[in-house]
Amino acid sequence: MSRSSLPIAGASPRARVRLPLAPSVRSCDAVRPEYAVWEITLRCDLACRHCGSRAGRARPDELDTEEALDLVTQMAALGVEEATIIGGEAYLRDDWHLIAAALVHAGIRCTMTTGGRGLTAERVELAKRAGIESVSVSIDGLAEAHDHQRALTGSHDAALRALDHLRAAGIPRSVNTQLNGYNLREIEPLLEQLTTREIHSWQVQITVAMGRAADHPELLLQPWQMLELMPLVARLAHRCEQLGIRLWPGSNIGYFGPYEQLLRWDHQDLHQTGCEAGTRTLGIEANGDIKGCPSLPSNEYVGGNVREHSLREIWERADALRFNRERQVDELWGRCATCYYARDCKAGCTWTGHVLFGRRGNNPYCHHRALELLREGRRERLELHTPAPGEPFDHAVYRLIEEPWPPELLARAREVAERGVGWIS
Repeated sequence: MSRSSLPIAGASPRARVRLPLAPSVRSCDAVRPEYAVWEITLRCDLACRHCGSRAGRARPDELDTEEALDLVTQMAALGVEEATIIGGEAYLRDDWHLIAAALVHAGIRCTMTTGGRGLTAERVELAKRAGIESVSVSIDGLAEAHDHQRALTGSHDAALRALDHLRAAGIPRSVNTQLNGYNLREIEPLLEQLTTREIHSWQVQITVAMGRAADHPELLLQPWQMLELMPLVARLAHRCEQLGIRLWPGSNIGYFGPYEQLLRWDHQDLHQTGCEAGTRTLGIEANGDIKGCPSLPSNEYVGGNVREHSLREIWERADALRFNRERQVDELWGRCATCYYARDCKAGCTWTGHVLFGRRGNNPYCHHRALELLREGRRERLELHTPAPGEPFDHAVYRLIEEPWPPELLARAREVAERGVGWIS
């Protein structure tokens, strides 16, 4: 395998300590995290162009085995029901299988997400012995597109081999896929390729302008491309139903367009209910820093560190984890502030919106919004204003430009939106 030229992964800052906690717990802080995503190391054997954490090197102060196992006990006491271990690449930590086994022993379902490059048969056997319930392998297109995004020739073949190793060991497996400007037109052929691997689920989400993705404009969709992307995801949903595969659209796919009920079949009201960071989800960084969602930028959303406070104290009393618990529409801005669905959606995925503008409350990656603009003959376009500094979990700042549709594309955009098939350009 050969690696294409990419910047060497930068060193991660040390854990954020001495962050203040609120003096008391409110009634709304009684919520408990059902689901945790735990980055057990930032070390990685890939250098993916879309990696939001810019993974590569281990953090300088990652939790040791004893600290990690103590955190497992705290997670169980807090009410965590399922935890996904990730990286970087989780299996590059020597005790990864011990952490997984401890989670299972504590009554927490353990799953794993991996790029699969080094998920050998031997490592798969360790996963099986640990009791890992399911493993999701990241595959981002057919071979050429996947290898480009993963910056490693042969990484696509390695990911498929990982699925084969998992199948041979009898471990249930799924796939997760980025949807972006580089691979969008080959996502449907990818699904047909994946059917031979007997996966039970497929999660798809939009590539977010964070970390290395902010350095690669070819990966970023424009907001008006929701007119193409949402019908595509609907087609995937219908095809997955035929194949017996569960399609899980990520929380940044939507919102409130004509396909919402089809895609949100697992939601009680069959529609998005906004960001769940700090209400249902918990993010853990390898050095013990705690966030309400693992994807959120660390500088703005780390609420505390488990070396300084207990997990319960951070979950209940850190302002950075509390923002969703009594959230209203007063912080919304731009078109999200005046949207009919504002009280339900609250600008959708906080991660997706915040890393575009450096503040939450406005998310242009919205199908309903793109359709409303189209009726006015208008669209939104993102333009880079300030580049990302090149640090883990960083982001750039973009300008959001609202403009008339180019006359030569307007009729085609309306046709794609109405028929639900095809591409605008």
